[in-house]
Amino acid sequence: MTKGNINVSVENIFPLIKKFLYSDHEIFLRELISNATDATLKLKHLTNVGDAKVEYGNPQIEIKIDKDGKKLHIIDQGLGMTAEEVEKYINQVAFSGAEEFLDKYKDSAKDSGIIGHFGLGFYSAFMVAEKVEIITKSHQDAPAAHWTCDGSPEFTLEASDKTDRGTEIILHIAEDSTEFLEEGRITSLLEKYNKFMPIPIKFGTKEVNDPDFTPKTTKDEDGKETTEPHKQITVDNIINNPNPAWTKQPADLEDQNYKDFYRELYPMQFEEPLFNIHLNVDYPFNLTGILYFPKMSNDMQIQKDKIQLYQNQVFVTDNVEGIVPEFLTMLRGVIDSPDIPLNVSRSYLQADGAVKKISSYITRKVADKLKSLFNNSREDFEAKWNDIKIVIEYGMLSEEKFFEKADAFALYPTVDGTYYTYEELFNKIKAKQTDKDDKLVILYASDKDAQHSYIESAKAKGYEVLLLDSPIISHLIQKLESTKENITFARVDGDHIDNLIKKDETTISKLDEDQKKALDELLKEVIPAEKFMVQLEAMDSDASPFIITQPEFMRRMKEMQATGGGGGMFGMGNMPEMYNLIVNTNSELVGEILGTKTKKKQERLINQSLDLARLSQGLLKGEELTNFIKRSYEMIK
Repeated sequence: MTKGNINVSVENIFPLIKKFLYSDHEIFLRELISNATDATLKLKHLTNVGDAKVEYGNPQIEIKIDKDGKKLHIIDQGLGMTAEEVEKYINQVAFSGAEEFLDKYKDSAKDSGIIGHFGLGFYSAFMVAEKVEIITKSHQDAPAAHWTCDGSPEFTLEASDKTDRGTEIILHIAEDSTEFLEEGRITSLLEKYNKFMPIPIKFGTKEVNDPDFTPKTTKDEDGKETTEPHKQITVDNIINNPNPAWTKQPADLEDQNYKDFYRELYPMQFEEPLFNIHLNVDYPFNLTGILYFPKMSNDMQIQKDKIQLYQNQVFVTDNVEGIVPEFLTMLRGVIDSPDIPLNVSRSYLQADGAVKKISSYITRKVADKLKSLFNNSREDFEAKWNDIKIVIEYGMLSEEKFFEKADAFALYPTVDGTYYTYEELFNKIKAKQTDKDDKLVILYASDKDAQHSYIESAKAKGYEVLLLDSPIISHLIQKLESTKENITFARVDGDHIDNLIKKDETTISKLDEDQKKALDELLKEVIPAEKFMVQLEAMDSDASPFIITQPEFMRRMKEMQATGGGGGMFGMGNMPEMYNLIVNTNSELVGEILGTKTKKKQERLINQSLDLARLSQGLLKGEELTNFIKRSYEMIK
């Protein structure tokens, strides 16, 4: 038997590991199973190339709980180690990074993967164990070895009578970590970190129906049928799927395979994904994965953190910010890459060149897939537009390259349900919706019901009205106006229709200048100046007498501030709501107001007309609505 001190100058390495990484102490199981997987895959490689003279067989990793003995066992059938290799890899190599680890992270070692980065993965065991044993037998013809350490720099190394190849690690669980002797806790960890590990992982056994047993059905004398119970057999409980869909070639997968894998990833998600994108690249970096477009809600925060990041089939995190472009963090699925430096800080990760290339690749791949879906089945793409538009619009805003590619598939739906690409829309409306200054005016509504009368006025002129109702549309409109040449967007309730698209022809007012002045003064006496800017306009006589609009610029800035950015710099967020009141000087009612002799009746007509205009905009509430109803009843008596 050999006794010795582990090669480390800092005697309290174990308490420090436990203290610094305590918030992530559950990762010990991930680290130990990853080591067991590496040992098994290395053996597979050596047997394939003829460097190991043993049968690879069908190895698995086994996790066992000994609750009475307060022990947790991790057993593999991989390479194994000789006593010399234990001395080298456990006592020396692992600790070559110990001091660097302590120097660099003693104040802030909170990264869940930090231990592995310094070759200390095995020593994460001491976060939960007061003593650790390694019993190992190499695939080479050498005696088995038994290493023991009680969490101090002292260890013992002696011969073992283990006869089968591989390594067994025994953790003597500490009093403050007995949760890891609970079957439910270990099951949840295995499902979280090891659900798709490439080597089968056994955790206990389970009862299943015997596939070779056919139950017999018999009839009694009354003809009643009885079927005997299905025969149960005990089988290994394999908790992982070693060959998940993303590790396979797209050509080998059917649509149903992708749907089944989505259900495997999100067992509590009942809606089917809309479509998927299979990622598969091996140069200039290695990355595989499957991304799914789920049905989207307008709440972007709820959608985030559903993509799972793996490194060689080991779960790492579901916070993929910095690796996946921000607009795609609303998707779901899996990304797996050995080229992402997972064991360093997130700020380092975001500055890493390889990571930036991966992010660009994913953006391009998603854009290409969307274009392909649009080209191959436009009708289906249009049907899904409302469920995916928030991602596409967000991408157009945040990623310049995606914005350029999106011209081919981004859609602009009308209030009547027709979908145009930008080029199609431009060609459709340029003849009618170009104003006298040769600027193309794109009309849109954000709420078909609330803006119905304005939409109808525009349609009566033969204009197309888009329905743009996502929460970030004001930002996107701003982007389009600054990128496309000589266009402007105008919401249909931003002014009366002749002002939104000004043509050369002007409508002549029925009122002369003196009458206009008298009307203006009368209106300003009755209408609150702090809420409404009164404008007299000559319009068609059958147009509404009073129309309330909100200036496009001010409303858009307020909307942009509400969804982050834009309006704040102009101080729009704190400004009171201001509206334009457009009064049609050619309306019969306006002429009647001006011609009415009594002041009281004039005020009543003005207030009634104003309230009707406010009602059409959903602006009449509370006491003012009560007064309007009371006045209306009085007027029809």
